[in-house]
Amino acid sequence: MTDPADEHVMEAIGRCRVVVRDGRVVEVGEPVIYSCPLARKFARPVHPIEPGAVKENIEHRIRSFGLCTPDRTVMMEGDYVGFGASELLSGAIQAGLVDCAVIAGDGAGTVLAPVPSLVQGIGGRMSGLVKTSPHPEVIARIEARGGLVLDPATARIDQAEGVARAYSEGFGKVAVTVAGGEEARFIRKEFPATLIIAVHTTGVSREEAQVMADSADLVTACASRHIRDVAGSRALMQAGSAIPVFAMTGRGKEIILEKIRHISSPLLVTGMELPFSGNECPDPLV
Repeated sequence: MTDPADEHVMEAIGRCRVVVRDGRVVEVGEPVIYSCPLARKFARPVHPIEPGAVKENIEHRIRSFGLCTPDRTVMMEGDYVGFGASELLSGAIQAGLVDCAVIAGDGAGTVLAPVPSLVQGIGGRMSGLVKTSPHPEVIARIEARGGLVLDPATARIDQAEGVARAYSEGFGKVAVTVAGGEEARFIRKEFPATLIIAVHTTGVSREEAQVMADSADLVTACASRHIRDVAGSRALMQAGSAIPVFAMTGRGKEIILEKIRHISSPLLVTGMELPFSGNECPDPLV
């Protein structure tokens, strides 16, 4: 049996499996968490996290910016959250700390993005992409704005190959988002100069959390208890408290500090034992 011509699979809000086919949400699985402070702040809030609310949120994204359709908007200015992976990468490119971010986007697969607004436009509105189908219109839009698509014919997601392609294209300061410990370990071994951000960590095992903490420069905690325990206890810096981002290396810390430089709202900077949990966090941690 062949795959449908236009199918996109995500592990979205609460790590629900969501399938979008031909521009319609056709499947929403059960979430692994009940609530998330970030999900409550979405343009279409999700609380509690349950399949019907997740479906409405994804449908809102389809209508508002063309998620998983040929109409997908790929550029975005401004932040969705303070210390999201796309926000950190956009700031790092703007500051010259990174010259290419290897990310994953619906309708395109692995994308090489050297432009801050392209990183934010693709990554800031997408999470947990498992597989996608190529949309030539979206790929053309990305390429017209300076991006490169690893495999326009299939839109496959292969972050390690994307990193290799970035270096072969002449980029010298490459960053990548990864959603698996083994992928992070492989990239660290094969391309040691790469800035690695581990994302989509809800539900990872303690062993995988250990691999991510060993291999990545930055680790997002999502709703992971093990990331908080393993990475949080070893981190050099934590950004945020509800959904923390942990800097595991000096380079990761530099990326967070650069982002802080450009935040206009008041900030509290203090020293304490990590990890630190505020008044809100995902429920439950898994």
